Amino acid sequence: MAQQQTNERKEGIHVKNRIDMINGSLGDKIIKYALPLAVTGILQQLFNAADLAVVGQFSGKEAMAAVGSNAPVIGLLVNLFVGISLGSNVIIARSIGQGDNAKVSKAVHTSVVVALLGGLFLTILGELVAPGVVKLLDVPEDVYPLAVKYLRIYLAGMPVILLYNFEAAIFRSCGNTRTPLIALTVSGLLNVLFNLFFVLGLGMDVDGVATATVLSNLVSSVLLFTALMKTELMIRICPRKLRVHGEVLGQILKIGIPAGIQGMIFSFANIIIQSAVNSLG
Repeated sequence: MAQQQTNERKEGIHVKNRIDMINGSLGDKIIKYALPLAVTGILQQLFNAADLAVVGQFSGKEAMAAVGSNAPVIGLLVNLFVGISLGSNVIIARSIGQGDNAKVSKAVHTSVVVALLGGLFLTILGELVAPGVVKLLDVPEDVYPLAVKYLRIYLAGMPVILLYNFEAAIFRSCGNTRTPLIALTVSGLLNVLFNLFFVLGLGMDVDGVATATVLSNLVSSVLLFTALMKTELMIRICPRKLRVHGEVLGQILKIGIPAGIQGMIFSFANIIIQSAVNSLG
């Protein structure tokens, strides 16, 4: 009993925020699980809205158009990996339910590596193809250089953006939707402050709000990574164990890629609409 109490004190906020989805009635647990998840989704959408609000107010209509034009492209890429993170969520949750600690650990560490490698791939891809992608959106000539600059900086931050999403999926797999929400709330507040600092304080435009978004996502990903390193739950991260386990990766992708493609479809439709609107000037 004493050992159990000691372990619970070590787990701290993760024990308090964790919802046991295995034992007992599910009715109220589903609500407690889903509400933070819904609020998290809303806050993530507000990141782009905060960028638009600041540049629209202080940097002019061209900067605002540059940020808005990129939203569908960013959504397309992020939704693919959010879907893959859903695969991680399912595999980890199932392994927790089966009591397979070894597989939980493999799935957790594989997920983190996939997030970082996927983000690095998008960063390199963004540097290479951002001008062509923006040109396909048919943005006006005066908006084009700003749109390219915003997209490149935003995609440079993809490793930390994807890392947060995969870390959040790891927490959710054990019934904890509050810790990712807390981290994202802190990140959202910092995003607004960073936006104002870079745009008003330093006189930047789209590069300021893009940098603010990247830095605020860095904070949320570091907060969750630190929490995962400190937890005594099965989802604990050990940096030296970070590697891709092929069999587990295959299971994650089998579930995650269809979910990612489903999320991309809506964003792809938005890209077509955005391009049509931009062609009108």
